[in-house]
Amino acid sequence: MKLLSPQVVVTAPPFCNSPPLVAELSRYFPNTVFNDKGWYLTESELIGFLKNADAAIVRRDPITEVVLRELPRLKIISKYGVGADTIDVKALARHGVELGWTGGVNKRSVAELALCFILGICHNVFLSGFALKQNRWMKDGGRQLSGKTVGVVGCGHIGQEVIRLLSPFGCRFLVYDILDKSEFCGSVGAVSVGLDELIRESDVISLHVPLTELTRRMINSDVIGNMKPGAYLINTSRGEVVDQQSLKNALRENRIAGAALDVFAKEPPNDPEFLAYPNLMVTPHIGGNTMEAVEAMGRAAIEHLVTYFRK
Repeated sequence: MKLLSPQVVVTAPPFCNSPPLVAELSRYFPNTVFNDKGWYLTESELIGFLKNADAAIVRRDPITEVVLRELPRLKIISKYGVGADTIDVKALARHGVELGWTGGVNKRSVAELALCFILGICHNVFLSGFALKQNRWMKDGGRQLSGKTVGVVGCGHIGQEVIRLLSPFGCRFLVYDILDKSEFCGSVGAVSVGLDELIRESDVISLHVPLTELTRRMINSDVIGNMKPGAYLINTSRGEVVDQQSLKNALRENRIAGAALDVFAKEPPNDPEFLAYPNLMVTPHIGGNTMEAVEAMGRAAIEHLVTYFRK
């Protein structure tokens, strides 16, 4: 194996905390610098950390015009993960910086968490388990998932994987996507519909869209107001896809049955009242963080750098 000499910097804490990934990257790029702070860097911290970098592996760090202007040595950004909403792709092009990105590499991990949320919230697993730990014997078993209508908003890699995982439950699937998904829908028996129809008819709504100007707060008060009173909202995509205040109001007033969130508008969230709602189930953005997904995303990021510098 040929050692490569460019200066590589890794900012993503999950990558830096994975001994197998650190070892694998260091075998190719022995002078790699890793972020040992344990948190994601601010714009100013990022500029200082990347000032001598020829290449960087990033996750949620803000790769903006301001950052790139201060990094004339930088040749390639390799994305650890699948969301590119923190990267100014147009600024990369202006500065001649290449982007290495692989879509869907963590799809199974995120889809499994969505499945966990859907089954758990339908069967009242989360609330009844919490009650039992407080010495309350609450025997409300919830509802079966089988035969329910599941609306999937965003039918890309993860949305499609969610439908595949749910197929044995005999659900009716409604799909909304801005792209034509008729071929996939036909193959799994799903129905492509408009967003309004999906919201009105679904018993469970699962969000799997990237964060863009089109999707930011797409689930607002009007949309939530059109949900069935007994419906559940699942979000494992991006926090800002949902207007969090509108969801908070709906859950407080019991206008929908419940919600399960892995992502928040601000992370970590600073709203103890919201987090304490009994009809809200939460996890700290762990959907793509299974051990297998961490390593798969890391290897994809490494491969982009190796390919680039071996040209």
